[in-house]
Amino acid sequence: MPLSPQPSGSVRSAAELNERIRGLWLRADGRLSAEQRREYEQLVTEWAAAVRDEVVKAA
Repeated sequence: MPLSPQPSGSVRSAAELNERIRGLWLRADGRLSAEQRREYEQLVTEWAAAVRDEVVKAA
């Protein structure tokens, strides 16, 4: 999957991103290639932003 930067402020929920992260690990059978590692890092960064946004909205 081509990596493209997400706009500031995630448009995907933390739950959706968590599922994508889990799926990536399952497809990779626990061993990420360099490209998969970049995708993982992007997803985790986006997930963290989504969690922060959800916490702020809940407060």
